[in-house]
Order: sequence, then C-alpha cells, then structure tokens
Amino acid sequence: MSGKSLGKTVLGWFVVQEDEEHEVTSDELIAKYGQADMAAAPPPVQLEDGLALPAQGGPIDFAAVYRAAQITDEEQTNVERASGLLQTLPSETPKEVRRQIVEASLRAFGLPVDGIIEAAAQEIQALESYIRLGERDTQNTLAEGNKRLQELTDQMALVKRAMEEKVMAQQSLARMANDQKLKVQVVLEFFGQEAVAKVVKESPKLVEPK
Repeated sequence: MSGKSLGKTVLGWFVVQEDEEHEVTSDELIAKYGQADMAAAPPPVQLEDGLALPAQGGPIDFAAVYRAAQITDEEQTNVERASGLLQTLPSETPKEVRRQIVEASLRAFGLPVDGIIEAAAQEIQALESYIRLGERDTQNTLAEGNKRLQELTDQMALVKRAMEEKVMAQQSLARMANDQKLKVQVVLEFFGQEAVAKVVKESPKLVEPK
C-alpha cells in the first residue's frame, strides 16, 4: 500500500506497516499530536487506572499493559507459546500447513486454540488503548507546553517593550542634557578656553576630559 506519513496504522484486528515517504520532523509530529480530536474516539477497552507510560525512549512493560486490560498471565503465556511455535517453523512452509502444525501442537499441549485467538485479539485491543493513553498524555503535555510558550512569548513582548521604552527614555535624557550643556557651554566660551583649562587643572572637583 502507498505510504501516508507515519509508521503503523491499526486496521481492524491487524496492523499494516506503511511506507514512509519522508523523514518526519519534530514540528510535524508536534502538529500531528496537537490535534484536538486525535484521541476523541473512545479506546477499545478500558485500562486500569495507574498504568504507567514508559520513560522517554524506554521499554514498555507489555505484561502490565495486558494485565491492566484484564488479560490473565495464563492467557498471555498461551499467546506467547503460539508465537514461539510460529517462529520455529520455516518461513517457506505454506501458511495452511503452518496453521495445521501449530493448532495440532497447541491441542497436544491441551491449549485452547479459540482461547488463544481471543486472548491475542484482547492484546491488540489493550495495545490500541495504550496508544490512546499515550496520545492523551502527549496532548496534555503539548497543551501545557503551548500555554507556557504563550506565557513566555507574552513575557518576551513585555521585556522587549520595557527595553524599547528604556532606550527611548535614554535618548530623551541625552537630548535634553545635551541641550542644557549647550546653554552652560556659552558661559565657558565667554571666559575662554585658557581660563577654563587653568581652572579645570587646579580644581580638585573637576576631571580633565580625555
């Protein structure tokens, strides 16, 4: 199937791997997960409260996810056994032959095939609900982040305005002080440069300009 954008999409009970046409940027991911209606649909199954999300980049405790969806350890083990049997069969073995071999092996161990199918479908539901849980948590983080960014933007605008006002005030101060200096300078010019230099040199209150 043609690529759309991101990794995997759940279609019914099956997960279809999609091709990726381009490398997804962080801005595109933020925009995707920031959509308000992204997690609006109810999850397939309700997970128990308190189920933790993995640390950033950390592994997922899938057993805990399944238990939170009321999937027993025995049911999880049976699905794992079926998965293990599939992995031991050569890939070139026809699908129908593999199915017969796996079903016969499971029955030989007294494992219910229908029960394994049901448990596997439950696990798919649990994983989809876990994805939705992560989406909601991500959306909350993005909402808080956008709020904080707006606050910082507003603060930056206030700081910038204060800086601009201070610069304008300094320019006004310098202009008025220079106008006053010109008025005072008339007095110094009246007495002459030599007289001014002599007083400046002898006075402990004055500093010679450099």
